[in-house]
Amino acid sequence: MAVASARYSIGIFRRRHGDSASALAESESSSCSFPARTEWPSHLSTTFHSRSCCKRLGGRMNSLPDIGDFNGEKVPTPILDLVGNPIHLKNLSIKELKQLADEIRYELSFISSKSDYSLRASLAVVDLTIALHYVFHAPVDKLLWDTGEQTYAHKMLTGRRSLMHTLRKKGGLSGYTSRSESDYDAFGAAHGCNSVSAGLGMAIARDCKGSWERVVTIISNESTMAGQSYEAMSNAGYLDSNMIVILNDSRNSLHPKLDEGSKTSINALSSTLSKLQSSKSFRRLREAAKGVTKKIGMGMHELAAKVDEYARGMLGPSGSTLFEELGLYYIGPVDGHNIEDLISVLQEVASLDSMGPVLVHVITKGNLVADVNQKNEVSTTQPEVPVNFHPRSYTDYLVEALVMETEEDKDIVTVHAGSVMEPSLRLLQEKFPDNFFDVGMAEQHAVTFSAGLSCGGLKPFCIIPSALLQRTYSQVVHDVDQQKLPVRFAISNAGLAGGNGPVQSGAFDITFMSCLPNMVVMAPSNEGELVDMVATAAHYDDGPICFRYPSGAVDRTDNFIRSGLPLEIGRGTIVAEGKDVAFLAYGTMVQNCLKARSLLSELGIEVTVANARFCKPLDIKLLRQLCENHSFLITVEEGSVGGFGSHVAQFIALDGRLDGTVKWRPLTLPDNYVEQASLKEQVALAGLSGHHIAATALSLLGRKREALLLMR
Repeated sequence: MAVASARYSIGIFRRRHGDSASALAESESSSCSFPARTEWPSHLSTTFHSRSCCKRLGGRMNSLPDIGDFNGEKVPTPILDLVGNPIHLKNLSIKELKQLADEIRYELSFISSKSDYSLRASLAVVDLTIALHYVFHAPVDKLLWDTGEQTYAHKMLTGRRSLMHTLRKKGGLSGYTSRSESDYDAFGAAHGCNSVSAGLGMAIARDCKGSWERVVTIISNESTMAGQSYEAMSNAGYLDSNMIVILNDSRNSLHPKLDEGSKTSINALSSTLSKLQSSKSFRRLREAAKGVTKKIGMGMHELAAKVDEYARGMLGPSGSTLFEELGLYYIGPVDGHNIEDLISVLQEVASLDSMGPVLVHVITKGNLVADVNQKNEVSTTQPEVPVNFHPRSYTDYLVEALVMETEEDKDIVTVHAGSVMEPSLRLLQEKFPDNFFDVGMAEQHAVTFSAGLSCGGLKPFCIIPSALLQRTYSQVVHDVDQQKLPVRFAISNAGLAGGNGPVQSGAFDITFMSCLPNMVVMAPSNEGELVDMVATAAHYDDGPICFRYPSGAVDRTDNFIRSGLPLEIGRGTIVAEGKDVAFLAYGTMVQNCLKARSLLSELGIEVTVANARFCKPLDIKLLRQLCENHSFLITVEEGSVGGFGSHVAQFIALDGRLDGTVKWRPLTLPDNYVEQASLKEQVALAGLSGHHIAATALSLLGRKREALLLMR
């Protein structure tokens, strides 16, 4: 049925629009005249659409959501109900496409109201998403998104609407694009700024193989703050391969600051100029003029290029000539909420052959969700929270500790890198504006910038999420550790990431930071120790130091925070004592070990729980004490193989403790990516829950039957 439906849709499309521009212009389905769309090649099987969705999720193609997923509050969506995949868009008129955009916003707003995450980023690009799928022929044409949070309208239009209620849940839709989930997801959108590089690679591969598909990448303001995007665009300009870069400018400026920057306006003149810039005749005239000036010689080509650059700089917004300098033909700005203009420009761009890379600057409203809710009366309110309830996170405690340390030492500065800044960090920025630097998604710059601050006599705290610290590793090694500079790394979002899945998981920082010769590596077991480690880092000037902490709320009801007390470097502590088994835990796994101890005490097993605090340097005295007083040692960490447990094994092996006297078992994250689920489910999948730790101890003691019963 799906194959027949797809063939029927393509047949209607061809009968209604034909192969020429005139047939398209006369069609009743269009409210204005557009150039002809590029038809599917005759050799392309239309069955491709019917099999390209939801590969990982069983191939469900129904465009309607499951009946049980919504209730009577949901707004009717008659046009959206008919869209099973992007081919169905090509039968719709402009008026119907606009209604479709409203219906998608209704549904996204409704989904957002029933979940604990925001869909604001996707609401802003609904019109752009529809225009892209109307003009291009995914999945044969490659659409690469740079930001996963902007892809939810894309998911709805590509056969995954019925599963939208499973976003970020165990076994459900990914919160990002995923090649294993759908053929429509050409590349994985993860931490941003990768789409232009990947798209250029696909374009070059296409050229080498002599195929014809188009490559379109959609980047955002945050992406333009990262160096990789400019490296990729510069290489694209040099290679001159055909590809299209869409800049979704939701802040109305190419290089925005928090509350500053001139805004790029959209008016009738700019819209007309954008259409002129994108037209095939204008581009060909421009290329022909270049050819003539080259033949004339005597520097005419360089002079003409300068005149062209200045003229286009005057027509475009501030910063547009930057892309021209990189070798991309700039078109814009285009109103990102005018489907008619978007389709007109994109169709012209799609028809350009052998014209090199093009950048289309699209202006969207980042706060569109408020307008939609007010206009359409779609409620997105969350359940009321008691006024006196303020859930606190580890970041809150970090910030308050940094405030105390900065008030005492004005040389302390904070450098923040990442696409999202938590509210408490904004408060720190407001309190110490001259001591706070937010560099956005420029993590590599953040590390070397911090190294420079340290060379200048300041005390930088560099706050970077664990998953983003991965791509700064060369800078950490060369610019910080080799030079033994006292940069303090506060590694946020460490460990498992719940609904964000492997993309945001901080699984590897223990391993890749602890192998560096000069790095001090530590992790707090709770929010109180986090405060102490901030103080420890502030007073440590002998080299680089780092500490990791998870995201999420802290199990405390009071808002009191004490002043931090510097810890002795390389010293752990005994939390609870017993004689049968020793748990040596690193970081927040101390809490899970205490739960395991409680379970084992009911079975008559006495357990020692030790808090390592430091992965490097290890507490040698504590390790020897545990090995001397216990026959069984279990190390527990929320990190990959090669981290804390490996350092313990290295020492006790060299110290002769494994020569028949001590049985040791490591518990780490498994050697695979832990898929999205609730945090509790992920911990269980990783085998790090209190029950799993207790069962490991029982197995080590030879009580395997009791271990199996404990896990039932």
